[in-house]
Amino acid sequence: MAFIRSVVAFCVLTATAFSSFSQNFPTRTIKLIVPFAAGGPTDTIARIVGERMGRSLGQQVVIENITGAGGSIAVSKLVIAPPDGYTLGIGHIGTHVIVEAIQPVQFDVLKDLAPVGMLCTNPQLLIAKNATPATNLKEFMAYIKANENKVAAGTGGAGTPAHLSSVYLQQKTGAKFEIVHYRGAAPATQDVIAGNIDMNFDQAANSIPQYKAGKVKAFAVTAPKRLTAAPDVPTVDEAGLPGFYMAVWHGIWAPKATPAAVIAKLNQSVVDALADPAVRKRLEDLGQEIVTPEQQTPAALGAHHKAEIEKWWPLIKTAGIKAN
Repeated sequence: MAFIRSVVAFCVLTATAFSSFSQNFPTRTIKLIVPFAAGGPTDTIARIVGERMGRSLGQQVVIENITGAGGSIAVSKLVIAPPDGYTLGIGHIGTHVIVEAIQPVQFDVLKDLAPVGMLCTNPQLLIAKNATPATNLKEFMAYIKANENKVAAGTGGAGTPAHLSSVYLQQKTGAKFEIVHYRGAAPATQDVIAGNIDMNFDQAANSIPQYKAGKVKAFAVTAPKRLTAAPDVPTVDEAGLPGFYMAVWHGIWAPKATPAAVIAKLNQSVVDALADPAVRKRLEDLGQEIVTPEQQTPAALGAHHKAEIEKWWPLIKTAGIKAN
């Protein structure tokens, strides 16, 4: 009986301690791990959102850039961090969906992380060289099929979103074309502009300026709605490839077992940031589409993350895609 009383007392004390901790959180600086070098798109998004999160939380959010292995080193660091809300990580479809399917990792992204909130999304444009005779997506697909294995699509490298989109297009339409890997998205797009390759799937933030400058043709955006920055480019649904969606979306995670009350406070700081007009403008200027309030919840990020894995992992494995 004394033992039972001791166990009950311990549980009460533990619960009280956790409650007090959650109520007082945060009392010191919060670290946000970025899986890429400073200055890139993910780092820029992290700094914009993190600064505004810190104002809501009353503590500074500092950025730590941890690069390597396609982002898996950064994710590994987050997985083993204390689940106290003071270490967070930002990532996207590449670091939290694709990498785990194309190379060995020592973690499970769904089981070892706690979603905090989804931030923004950047769909792709299917662009083509100006010399292409097609004027719309249906004509372009007919052109590809009439020139079997003669059309070349560029990617930013094996296992990148552009690579997955190219394989997805082949599987969905039966079109046969060559896939050419570059060391990054920029040189692939430059070769489309130069006319050295026929097409590529590029993030809207990168390709919209090229399209608006008249350097490439844009046949569709891989999203269910048109982009504010390029309203004349039809969606894939409108252009003839219904449901052909691919976007580089960003979210924030904490280690698993982070207290729910702490996650709630962190999420509220994300919601505050994404509602701030100054933050919204800065993200939109980067070509990012800010997700709706309903998509900003931890549950929504978790559901979206799971759905993306269920969509892309079978395609990756069937195609035998591996890291370079």
